Amino acid sequence: MNFTFKKKYGQNFLKHESVSSRIVSLIEADKDTLVLEIGPGSGALTKYLRELECNTLCYEIDRELESALNKYKSDKLDIIFDDFMKRDILNDIGKYNYKKLIIIGNLPYYITTPIILKIIETVIPDEMVFMVQKEVAARFSAKNNTKEYGSITILLNYYFNVSMEFIVKRDEFIPAPNVDSAVIKFKKKEHIEDIDMSKFNKLLKDAFMFKRKNLRNNLKNYNREEIEKLLSKYNYDLNNRAEDLPLEVFIELSKII
Repeated sequence: MNFTFKKKYGQNFLKHESVSSRIVSLIEADKDTLVLEIGPGSGALTKYLRELECNTLCYEIDRELESALNKYKSDKLDIIFDDFMKRDILNDIGKYNYKKLIIIGNLPYYITTPIILKIIETVIPDEMVFMVQKEVAARFSAKNNTKEYGSITILLNYYFNVSMEFIVKRDEFIPAPNVDSAVIKFKKKEHIEDIDMSKFNKLLKDAFMFKRKNLRNNLKNYNREEIEKLLSKYNYDLNNRAEDLPLEVFIELSKII
């Protein structure tokens, strides 16, 4: 393909089809599924998505790729050439009949987290499979008591079971990025606790505001007596840092603040 890679879009295209087919094989789609692909690029994943029996809708920001991607269009696969971050997702998918929603993509490193936050603030898909920077995948799938664990980890794990599937080395791309990538899968939990999300998000933001400080410092504007009482139930106290606490403790804390 005669194409100039654009740094502003974070474009790095996969060289080998084996990686693309492996990524697509991770989704569990049937005829009642709608698949959204973010950033199809040269069509590395799109090529395999068009073979599925379900409908697929792709978002590509770079109109220079229109001629390369239009060959994949069909009555089951459509492409919107626009910035995903500016789209009304619910309006775009409203014309489709589906029982299951899956989102997939090789996401640009510089905008990975904003894309995922936009999605979960709009709709909670049944599955998401993304290729992202390896360090970001580690953060999304981290366990408590690790340095990678943070507020975004907890937020994503509230909605999904998160698993890092495999590593993709930097030399698998054209042009080669400076870091390795990883493919990560998010599968919606069968039961999602009913909580006040505004309180939950504020608690996470405050608890992790100064990551090296303990909860006594970061939650000084809360009723610390009530918080300490709940923490003791789980064998924690205000001297712990936010990174020590598992998801279920933050869920319980959000209910008493």
